Amino acid sequence: MSSAVSPLAPTEVPDMPVIAGVRLATAAAGIRYKGRTDVLLAIMDKGTNAAGVFTQSKCPSAPVEWCRAQLKGGGSSKGLARALVVNSGNANAFTGKTGRQATTLTASIAAKAVGCKPNEVFLASTGVIGEPLDATKFDGVLGTLADSAAPADWMGAARAIMTTDTFPKVATATVKLGKAKVTINGMAKGAGMIAPDMATMLSFVFTDAPLSSAVLQSLLKSGVQDTFNALTIDSDTSTSDTLLAFATGTAAAHGAPKITRASDPRLKAFTKAFRAVLADLAEQVARDGEGARKLVEVIVEGATTSISARRIAMSIANSPLVKTAIAGEDANWGRVVMAVGKAGEPANRDKLSISFNGIRVAKSGARDPSYNEPEVSEAMKSPKIQIKVSLGLGKGRDRVLTCDLTKEYVAINGDYRS
Repeated sequence: MSSAVSPLAPTEVPDMPVIAGVRLATAAAGIRYKGRTDVLLAIMDKGTNAAGVFTQSKCPSAPVEWCRAQLKGGGSSKGLARALVVNSGNANAFTGKTGRQATTLTASIAAKAVGCKPNEVFLASTGVIGEPLDATKFDGVLGTLADSAAPADWMGAARAIMTTDTFPKVATATVKLGKAKVTINGMAKGAGMIAPDMATMLSFVFTDAPLSSAVLQSLLKSGVQDTFNALTIDSDTSTSDTLLAFATGTAAAHGAPKITRASDPRLKAFTKAFRAVLADLAEQVARDGEGARKLVEVIVEGATTSISARRIAMSIANSPLVKTAIAGEDANWGRVVMAVGKAGEPANRDKLSISFNGIRVAKSGARDPSYNEPEVSEAMKSPKIQIKVSLGLGKGRDRVLTCDLTKEYVAINGDYRS
């Protein structure tokens, strides 16, 4: 974990309200770090429904496999959840039989501490890949956390799951569901090895809305597409990407209707708020990209399809040459042209236009006639850079977030296991 907070960190942190039916506690278990919290226990009331989306990596971590089993019926066939255990410092990935034994032991210890079944415990781990996780370190710790868990400490919870993050990431929204107000709280961690695919780094969303597991699953699957899946730091998809959502249903006592169908029209406002929380968290991850000094928004329009626009946008956002040009405050549109051309999607050089922060630098396949170097150079000093590419081929449009690539990124990752 870096000691210097990213210059792109949000200047305001929301007050995180209590979610009825959720209690949190953190501790220092000594998994890898010294002198800081590295384990989170969240306890949910009976009847809490769960859903999740996970990494599409073909080398998933043991906790990812554990959670998938619970949600697919290998554990809790109804998607019920009573506890979530998250540790930082060790990903418990590429750890073979030892890793599977660690998840079983962790769930057993947590279940005993909370008073539930092991298949009602969800797990997530983040940190170094390939190092065995000593789950015996949770013995005693989780029992103490279960006794001290309280509803309020969302910032402490978000801080406990950090690795190379420089600030805790939280977001919240309140919205009406039926006649009742319901709350959505989310937290996330992630700064490097970020190129989600149907999931995020580690992120956990809680609500008191009475939603079924199927509804939660639908909200997650659709919600990640233009939030976490429209985000890249370095093009590398983690083995541990996990996004879990939990609905305690406690707002039903205050008049919130029970929602069992994702198509229920009463869910419209909630869906918008839910996606806003995901979008907020995703942007915070981009703002905390390892070594980042610039938040970069890439917009591609005029593509043949929205899918084509996404692929081209990701090609730009993942280009080391584009990202280092941004770090150097250089509006090098030639590198953007390169990234468009290599994407393998329909493009016409002579119809291409490119803008940086609203200033058009290239038009119709050449430098814009009104290009002004001092004006563009000044615009590139901004902490937020927007690259807009117009292809002139159709109506396809998409937007992705990334950050610049600096020397600090190399230093952080060169020293990661040292």
